[in-house]
Amino acid sequence: MTDDHIIRDVAALEALYGAVNETSSLKEITYLHPSYAAFIKASPFAVLATAGAHGLDASPRGDGPGFVEIVDDKTLLLADRRGNNRIDSLRNVLQSPYVALLFLVPGIGETLRVNGRAEITIDPELIARFTVHDRPPRSLLRIQIDSVFFQCSRALIRSELWNPDRQLPRSALPSTGEILAAVTHDRIDAETYDRELPPRLKATLY
Repeated sequence: MTDDHIIRDVAALEALYGAVNETSSLKEITYLHPSYAAFIKASPFAVLATAGAHGLDASPRGDGPGFVEIVDDKTLLLADRRGNNRIDSLRNVLQSPYVALLFLVPGIGETLRVNGRAEITIDPELIARFTVHDRPPRSLLRIQIDSVFFQCSRALIRSELWNPDRQLPRSALPSTGEILAAVTHDRIDAETYDRELPPRLKATLY
């Protein structure tokens, strides 16, 4: 590979790909249309993208369908559920408010993309609305929507993501304990970690 084959400017990129399809431009709007809101209400899973001084982060977020609350057609609320306390996404939001969300709905080929600006809130009244099993989240992201549009189904069709015949048994890949043991040069005992993980996940889900 040589540098001669590297795209370095927008003009060269646009020449390679050609004009944007008209519908691809028309589908992008600056508010949450009811048709788009339906995707968020049905979605149990989203990927949250953020950027900060130390780089980018893409974090999985999931709960029951509609876990991202629609406040109005310009505002969303996303609870920060219990995790590993790395808080990479939240650190990034403090440095740069720009975020992106990709919503997936099981069985549906299209996805929904939301771009906006987020802030971290610990408003007690808002926190209380997201309490599950008497366990409130520590914080919420309040996201002001800048743009919304759906992504066509090509990627999910190609990947056969929702095809149950393509699902792998967990044993097909290294266990979490085996991964930790490998990357920490056996500082973590794989067997112990894997044995303790299921009850720990159950106890700390919220």
